[in-house]
Amino acid sequence: MIRRCTVLFLSLLAAAAVSPVRAASLQDEFDRLADSLESKVIAWRRDIHQHPELGNREVRTAKIVADHLTALGYEVKTGVGVTGVVGVLRGGKPGPVVALRADMDALPVTEEVDLPFASKVRTTYAGKETGVMHACGHDTHVAMLMGAAEAFAKVKDRLPGTVKLIFQPAEEGPPQGEEGGAALMLKEGAFENPKPDVVFGLHIGAILHEGELGYRPGAAMAAADVLRITVKGRQTHGSAPWGGVDPIVVASQIVLGLQTIVSRQVNIAKEPAVVTIGGIDGGIRFNIIPDKVEMVGTIRTFDEALRDDIHARIKRTAENIAEASGATAEVSIEKPYAVTVNDPALTARMLPTLQRVAGTDNVKLRDRLMGAEDFSFFAQRAPGLFVFLGGTPKGEDMNKVAYNHSPRFAIDEKALKLGVRTLLNLTGDYMGAK
Repeated sequence: MIRRCTVLFLSLLAAAAVSPVRAASLQDEFDRLADSLESKVIAWRRDIHQHPELGNREVRTAKIVADHLTALGYEVKTGVGVTGVVGVLRGGKPGPVVALRADMDALPVTEEVDLPFASKVRTTYAGKETGVMHACGHDTHVAMLMGAAEAFAKVKDRLPGTVKLIFQPAEEGPPQGEEGGAALMLKEGAFENPKPDVVFGLHIGAILHEGELGYRPGAAMAAADVLRITVKGRQTHGSAPWGGVDPIVVASQIVLGLQTIVSRQVNIAKEPAVVTIGGIDGGIRFNIIPDKVEMVGTIRTFDEALRDDIHARIKRTAENIAEASGATAEVSIEKPYAVTVNDPALTARMLPTLQRVAGTDNVKLRDRLMGAEDFSFFAQRAPGLFVFLGGTPKGEDMNKVAYNHSPRFAIDEKALKLGVRTLLNLTGDYMGAK
């Protein structure tokens, strides 16, 4: 009996010695890789932050990205949409094509954050000298997607599908007179060969604390239109306004009239909307009534029918007010940004991934944002999910932080690792990776 037990014990011991150790899941591997790549991602972010480039001018940034992807074995296309870079990595197993997008451009903002890697870049923008700054976090987006790219390359054989990485220029808009951004990348084939089944995007911001993720199914960010109104009067001496037609007074009346469109003419109980005049330019001397005044502004909506209705009301309001005073108003409206829509079914499917990665309590259902994103055009071509990544240090008063586009905008770099993990796990979970 003792001998039989001894033989059985030795047999079990031998079997245990030769049985394979369970391989770590791809989820575990993604987390390990995100940890190991964190310092690299932060270094990339700091370098890009120190050398910001405006839309359609992201030459240095694009080269860093393209060289990195090429070294990792990606199929790389450059110059897509002026300076855009597209990288494709085909996994070792068949499966869906997942696209991930990061924007690369900076803003004409003079940085006021005291950092050793703060931007000192200067340029001329719209005829005025200004600094250049990554005041919207696009430097972090590039760095996080570069980190995800390296992680995907390390587990390529285990990926059941294809990863398509899109590094996009000019998200903030191309220079006047140029095409750019997501629409141009799509026009030049960014979603072809292979065509993505889904597309994911990530945006860091001050609206959430580090460690938190935000999401919203359906319309998540507004359409943004650029409004231009030129009011033409007749120049005269400032002491004799009856000798001409004052376009400054007419422009002032138009500004007030436009405010009644949202507050009095459309049903904002159904859909919110905003009409804002952001700039007025007319006249050069205290005692001269000028010939014309130029105004610029923005229109924000979530519904196409309401969008068109507001456009018509703006045109009618401006033209009729001008006509009543003997002036004319020329109205032009550009539509550079569509509504950013998170596919409801895709959002529901990926919500457990977000909750696993950040913790259920750290995943927040967000209100709709009046801000706009040209990720919207990618999400028109394939089901999309655009996620918000918290960048404000934990414990900091959200009412006192500098928001995106501020010269004092600063993020907590601890957030970058969660961003990388989010990109990796959204991709792996959608593919059904084990």
